[in-house]
Amino acid sequence: MPKSTSPVTNAPDHSPRRLASLNKLFSLSLWLLFAAAVDARQTIIPAAPQLAASGYLLVDADTGKVLVEHNADQQLEPASLTKLMTSYLAAVELHSGSIRADELVRISVKAWKMGGSKMFVREGTEVKVSDLLRGMIIQSGNDASVALAEHISGSEEAFVDVMNQQAALLGMSNTHFENATGWPAEGHLTTARDMSLLARALINDFPEHYKIYSEKYFEYNNINQPNRNKLLFRDSSVDGIKTGHTKAAGYCLVSSARKNGMRLVSVVMGTRSESARAAESQKLLAYGFRYYQTHKLYGGGDVLNRSRVWSGASEEVALGVSDDIYLTIPRGAQDNLQAEMHIDEVIKAPLKQGQELGNITVHLDGELLLDVPLIAQQVVEKAGFFASLWDSIRLFFYKLFN
Repeated sequence: MPKSTSPVTNAPDHSPRRLASLNKLFSLSLWLLFAAAVDARQTIIPAAPQLAASGYLLVDADTGKVLVEHNADQQLEPASLTKLMTSYLAAVELHSGSIRADELVRISVKAWKMGGSKMFVREGTEVKVSDLLRGMIIQSGNDASVALAEHISGSEEAFVDVMNQQAALLGMSNTHFENATGWPAEGHLTTARDMSLLARALINDFPEHYKIYSEKYFEYNNINQPNRNKLLFRDSSVDGIKTGHTKAAGYCLVSSARKNGMRLVSVVMGTRSESARAAESQKLLAYGFRYYQTHKLYGGGDVLNRSRVWSGASEEVALGVSDDIYLTIPRGAQDNLQAEMHIDEVIKAPLKQGQELGNITVHLDGELLLDVPLIAQQVVEKAGFFASLWDSIRLFFYKLFN
């Protein structure tokens, strides 16, 4: 269906008055170009920091806008970053009611014997799901991870199958899991981009569960262990999420911070030390918060325009967008955004709520940043027979002369 457009006149005019107008227009254009250049200088973004890491990525958690990336699609060993998926699936089970936080889990020999980082559960004892979650998230316990996997799916092998299915659903196309812990195994690989997808899903889908990642200490079996994410102790804006380390994987960290209404997720993989993964992650987060902002353009359900409805019980329909619309843009560039609303030229009843009646596009410096449907905010029933007939006649002449 055609969209509303403005007429454009191209007929040449070389009169003195016309030339004088063109000179004024040319002078005005030069002034606008100069003003635009000043604005451009104000929103210049310096080159992103280069990190001593095998792969890394910085992304806005809400919009998905990637701000920095390097080898983001290179498959690397995730080590204990794997536990983010184990945690995500546990959150799914808790949310659905399939398991409860106070539910007791019997610890198997396999879970008890796990090496590496541990929460020190004992074989044959029963441990609450909530304690196992903290043991896995805060203490990075391999024993806790296996115990949860076995409790949820019956065996770690069955749980891993669900992990890979969930990874596919989240769009983690370069990820394959072989276990629930991140223990070194052939073919157990992921990427910085895939880890960012998982982290964003965990944060946005299960915000209450995500709060565990901000806890700095957890004590179990009279053993108090600190969270391995050093940024929690250094930066008050950081509230998660998970570390990982093996000899082959190096030191890895997925971190997230929120500042001034903007949440960023940083993924750093394959650094040389525990302190390096924290320092390199902090560089990414500082860069993102310094030079970018997440700007709310429209609210879901807000009336952005009203348009004429033909043959309807109501003569107009309210138009808007279905959800809140955010954009991540260079800091200070919001005044340079160019938004255009394209509305179907002829809108006829009946209309359903949510029916697409056009679209909104947003550009910045010639780049298309956004293209979202413009929808009807309410139902519009068809008018009665005579009212519809009269509107049909009026519409005929409207089309004839427009």
